[in-house]
Amino acid sequence: MAKKIIRFGVIGCGLMGKEFASAAARWCHLTDVDFEPHIVAVCDANPYALAWFQENVPSVEQAYSDYKELLADSTVDAVYCAVPHNLHAQFYIDIINAGKHLLGEKPFGIDKEANYKIQAAIKANPNVIVRSSSEFPFFPGAQEILKWVQEGRFGRIIEVEAGFWHSSDLDPTKPINWKRRIATNGEYGCMGDLGLHVLHLPLRFGWKPTNVRSLLSKIVEERPDGKGRMVPCETWDNAILACEVKEGENEFPMVLSMKRIAPGHANTWFIRIQGTEFSAEFTTKNPKQVVSLPYTPGKQQAWHVVDTSYKSAYGTITGGIFEFGFSDSILQMWAAFCDELINGEEMQQTFRCATPQEASDSHRLFTAALESQRSSKTVEIDWAEVPSL
Repeated sequence: MAKKIIRFGVIGCGLMGKEFASAAARWCHLTDVDFEPHIVAVCDANPYALAWFQENVPSVEQAYSDYKELLADSTVDAVYCAVPHNLHAQFYIDIINAGKHLLGEKPFGIDKEANYKIQAAIKANPNVIVRSSSEFPFFPGAQEILKWVQEGRFGRIIEVEAGFWHSSDLDPTKPINWKRRIATNGEYGCMGDLGLHVLHLPLRFGWKPTNVRSLLSKIVEERPDGKGRMVPCETWDNAILACEVKEGENEFPMVLSMKRIAPGHANTWFIRIQGTEFSAEFTTKNPKQVVSLPYTPGKQQAWHVVDTSYKSAYGTITGGIFEFGFSDSILQMWAAFCDELINGEEMQQTFRCATPQEASDSHRLFTAALESQRSSKTVEIDWAEVPSL
């Protein structure tokens, strides 16, 4: 099958930029897709980061230290941008205005006002496709839960819990980085860094919280700066958001948690949905299993644990008996983005990457969560609020 080539530029050649390069190199893993990304240009202020791409990605033709030079490169069709949150508004707006399709990192702006500016640029450039990185819903177990929600299996929703936890920050000797500073990460702290991952599926299901009561924690107060000194950690380590959701005549609680310090969890994403007719949960802690409980009134209640096959949104060469992992979910996410670029509404399957609207919705929730923390009260969320662009 002849594939349509999408020529990508990468701005920010760190960890996630390298993961994209790895996904592009594995494109033969996918079957029956009519598109393929080629990374032709890279940009980073760190020459060592650029050198890694030049040495390991044969398709790279140009390396830039100024991102505006990459945006002026007429051979670049689309951009993956992974930079600190304080740079999102400037970089994303410039990318969009340059007419380049964009897959950006969450949270799409350091705060709600920065996000509104990005939204305005998207509205002014309707032919540019913009999406946010969020790979975990492409795990087979998450896709199974997605299907069950779409089929209406759960009956009346009783309760929802979703979260993203890791534990590397439990180590107090870990040096401080940009995510611990309000100037670069924003006041959201762990919510801005992890939150859209947690909200991707609930928002896709239409479960917008009507209110939030937040519990935000600063656990490690200071860290070494790499120069022999200890400096303050300014941002929230952990966040628990207790929300209420209205779905038609039904109202149910939804608990969202984002934790940089969750002992024993290397990188755990999960969603649990309890309903009157069906309940289910999936966690990347047990990536091969999905758990469900179908219920018939008066009958026995029993949880079913099933190993899921290696199957996600796009077909692959891998047999169904093998295990699906993080790098596979990134490949699937990139396939969804490229599919939408090439095929639009006729893309090969219907699950899209996280949208700018979902990113904007997350900002409304996180802004309300900060207000809740300051006031120690439950804060209502007005979804009809008009952005002050």
